[in-house]
Amino acid sequence: MTDPAVERDAAEAASAFSHPPVAPDASAAYGDHPDHVVDFYAPRAAGGGAGAGAPGSAPLVVLLHGGAWRAPYDREHVSPLADFLARRGFAVASVEYRRGSSLPHQNAGPVAGRWPETFDDVAAAMDALPGLAAAHLPQADLRRTVLTGHSAGGHLALWAAARHVLPAGAPAGWRLPAPPVLRGVVALAPIADFEVAEKLFVCGGASAQLLGGEAHWAERLPYADPAALLPTGIATTVVQGREDIVVPAEVAESYVAAAAKAGETVGLTLLDGVGHFPLIDPAADACAVVAEEISQLAW
Repeated sequence: MTDPAVERDAAEAASAFSHPPVAPDASAAYGDHPDHVVDFYAPRAAGGGAGAGAPGSAPLVVLLHGGAWRAPYDREHVSPLADFLARRGFAVASVEYRRGSSLPHQNAGPVAGRWPETFDDVAAAMDALPGLAAAHLPQADLRRTVLTGHSAGGHLALWAAARHVLPAGAPAGWRLPAPPVLRGVVALAPIADFEVAEKLFVCGGASAQLLGGEAHWAERLPYADPAALLPTGIATTVVQGREDIVVPAEVAESYVAAAAKAGETVGLTLLDGVGHFPLIDPAADACAVVAEEISQLAW
C-alpha cells in the first residue's frame, strides 16, 4: 500500500523540478574552482525582460540551493525560483559551492558535503559578493540584502549569517569580526539543528557526512550547527511546510526553540498542507509566501 505522505512528496518534487532552467543575466567567478560561481538575475521589467533599473534600486536576495550538500544537486534546480524572485522586483545572486563527492557513502548515495570546502566556499562567496554585484548587478542595493536558502541551502544561509559568532578556532576565513550587513535571513525548510536532524536521519544522515563522519561530529559541530550559533542579532524567519517528510518541521521548531533559549526571537511560518518542495516551486502558492517573507525584510 502506498504511503500518502510519500505520494505527496513525490508529486511536489515532480512539480518543483518540472520547470525548465532559467539562464542568468550574468555570471561571475569568486574563486578558481569550477563551482566558484555566482549567477546574477536582474530585476525584471514589466514587459518580462531584465529591467535596466537605477543603480542600487532593488533589494538583493542571495540564494543558496539545497540538495543535502550532495554533488548531483547544483544551482540549476533553483534557477526558476531565482527568476520568480527577479520578477517580483528583486536582484538575485544564486551561489554555487562545492558539494560532496559522487562516490557512494556506504551504498547510500553520494557523500554529503566537504569539510571544510563547502563552508570555505560560502564564506568566500559572501565576502566577494559586494564587489561582484557592483560589477555585474548594479541594480542591487547591498544595504538591503536578504539571505535565503532551501534545505541544506537553508542551513548554509543561517550559517553565513552567524559567522561573527563562530567560536574561536574556526577555520581561516570563516569568522567575521562584526555581523554581516544583512536585512535578514529567510530559511526554507532548513537543516537548522544537526542534533535533531541526525536523530531523524534527515537526508540519510547528511549532517554527519558533512562534518566528516562520527569521528569528527563532536569536534566540528560547534562550528557548523546553526542551533549552536545563537544569538546572531540578525532578523531571521523560517518557512516550513507542516507536511514535510524530507526535513520535518521538528528540525525547524527545535532551532526556533534554541534561539528563544538564547534570548533571540526567530519567526516561524508553518504552512498547512505543504511539504518540502513547494517552497521553491514557482507554480505553488507556498513560493509566493516565501517572496512575501523576503519582502517583509527587504523593503
